[in-house]
Amino acid sequence: MSLGGAPETSMIPMVAPRALVAWREGTRTRAAELAALNAWIRKNYELTDPDEAERTSDLREAIGRHLDAAIAATTDKEHWWQRNRNGARMEAAISNLDAAEADLLQIAPAAYVLGQMPSLLNAVKRQLPPADPRRKEVESIAKELGVNEPTPTPSTTPDPRIAILNAERGKLVSAMRGTRSKALREQTRLRSFRNVVVATTIAMTFVAIALGIIGWRNPEVIPLCFAPEAAGSTTVVCPTEQVGPVPTPGATDGPSTEAATRDIDQLVSDTANSWDVPLVELIGLTAAAIAAAGAIRHVRGSSEPYGVPIALALLKLPTGAVTAFLGLLLMRGGFIPGLSALDTSAQILSWAIIFGYAQQLFTGMVDQQAHSVLNGVRGGDKTTE
Repeated sequence: MSLGGAPETSMIPMVAPRALVAWREGTRTRAAELAALNAWIRKNYELTDPDEAERTSDLREAIGRHLDAAIAATTDKEHWWQRNRNGARMEAAISNLDAAEADLLQIAPAAYVLGQMPSLLNAVKRQLPPADPRRKEVESIAKELGVNEPTPTPSTTPDPRIAILNAERGKLVSAMRGTRSKALREQTRLRSFRNVVVATTIAMTFVAIALGIIGWRNPEVIPLCFAPEAAGSTTVVCPTEQVGPVPTPGATDGPSTEAATRDIDQLVSDTANSWDVPLVELIGLTAAAIAAAGAIRHVRGSSEPYGVPIALALLKLPTGAVTAFLGLLLMRGGFIPGLSALDTSAQILSWAIIFGYAQQLFTGMVDQQAHSVLNGVRGGDKTTE
């Protein structure tokens, strides 16, 4: 269904079927709006200046093609399992809408462009740095036109601002195109960052699942057990089971029984349970979920269509499971002095909570980078004078 400059588009139709995806609905709405402007400009020139209508006919057709391409990018033609691969489609939609808007500025009446100057100036300030020559040009033109100033309506006819706009239109279009291109690059950067976060989350999930499977099938391979010694006896403490106290092998006192001569490593291997590693990971994941819930207080929300806050929250879950496992493994290896021999199963599970929550030390740096990328997309650091 064409939204170009053909006569039948004077009444802009609804685009069907509904996309039911936010960015696609937004694309269709914007395309219909630009199509209406294109049709209005065509009629305006046909009634007032047929020569100008003939001169701009190629640009109007180009606008129609861009709008049709933007609409085509919102159409689902792939299988359901491919519908989340929207990066190329979204970029095609945005770039075609931007091109159509730039062409509209080329052919629109100067009075219309004058009305758009405050929005254009704001967009340029949000995206382009103060030293950018295009921003300086737009700011100079806006000052000359009296934009955002209480300038009285000129009493002369024609309005001298119209002549200024006609003379500087090319600079305005160039600046607007650069602004939209910069915004699109920031969107691409944000999407790339989101993809990295998602890929890392998937990788960490596979690692956590693999560790859980190994611990379930062969609990003696990586036992999360401790063997504290006291008064010539040893207690083997695992996350789900506890054995002892039994006489420490080689101790000078205590009965000489078969249990006394058993190797501690063998006793640990016998005590380790299939649920040890999965339970530790589950507790670490739960602690990470609490950390993710607490991190929501720093989230301002995002209008971007990539779900970065959700991706960041999901990253914390498998990371918490893995850090809980690795933290206890480091304690068992004596890496943390004074904490190498936990006394009860409850202590082991308590430390699993701490290590699961401690994933925030790593994912917090990712959160900071996400805020930096989001601020760049929003243009929050571009308005400094």
